[in-house]
Amino acid sequence: MNLSEFIQNQAPILLDGAMGTELDRAGLEMGGQNCVSHPETVRPIHQAYASTGCDILTTNTLTMNRIYLETHGLHVDIREVNLAGAQLARSVLNSDHQFVLGDISSTGQFLQPYGDYSEDQLIDTFKEQAEALLAGGVDGFIVETMLDLREALCAVRACREVSSLPVLATLSFQNTLNGGMTTMGNAAGESALKLAEAGAMAVGANCGSLDPQETALVMAAMREVVTIPLIAQPNAGKPRLMEGRTIFDMTPESFKTGMLECLNAGATLIGGCCGTSPEHIRCVAEMLGKTILR
Repeated sequence: MNLSEFIQNQAPILLDGAMGTELDRAGLEMGGQNCVSHPETVRPIHQAYASTGCDILTTNTLTMNRIYLETHGLHVDIREVNLAGAQLARSVLNSDHQFVLGDISSTGQFLQPYGDYSEDQLIDTFKEQAEALLAGGVDGFIVETMLDLREALCAVRACREVSSLPVLATLSFQNTLNGGMTTMGNAAGESALKLAEAGAMAVGANCGSLDPQETALVMAAMREVVTIPLIAQPNAGKPRLMEGRTIFDMTPESFKTGMLECLNAGATLIGGCCGTSPEHIRCVAEMLGKTILR
């Protein structure tokens, strides 16, 4: 069974949790560059998530695209880091029914007329990343943590141009006005509809400023306008500043309760974003009756 068939025939589906905050806990800077510089730290994090019994792992390649790397002064070989990211995630799979999504996110730049970049430039940079992830053996792509619907659409189109593999897409919402709004003013329902029209197989919400219970409201708004699978990957509660550091302190049990609300609101793929750990995902896996490897 390939990933497309799995998503069409299985529900609910469990994704993994955060990578960045787990790297931070390990004493490293967050980022996909660790796939090359510290694979010995990245791989055990993937392994810990795989052992929860989750269905899908996500590569540690969030912003490993040319525009982001060049504008942030990061000297990373794009093909090398995305290949490594895909191969590290694949190396820990426990069964034929676990899959890997190639993670693609924002360039960190604004599209014209607010910024300097055209849609064609973004599509080209996303195609380059998607091609490297494809060469690394991913089963599909996830376009995530997008603040701008236009940029998300560019990424979905880029993935669709390089491969027939499934593309999932999630935006980050800052409030629940009109069912959820991004910082760029994109509403949840409209966004879900346009992403689906662009070819996304599943759409939803991740990260942002919403807790799991608020993310359930976004799921409900999206379910009103699309019938395709919905994705909920909220943070472990709202971020708080403590001694100059951003922390997420929602317990695994409380997170599980919020994820149940997301399921009841229409989500079919659930997982975690910032602050979630293998323990959070394991707690949700137990709720779903997944086979957990100790």
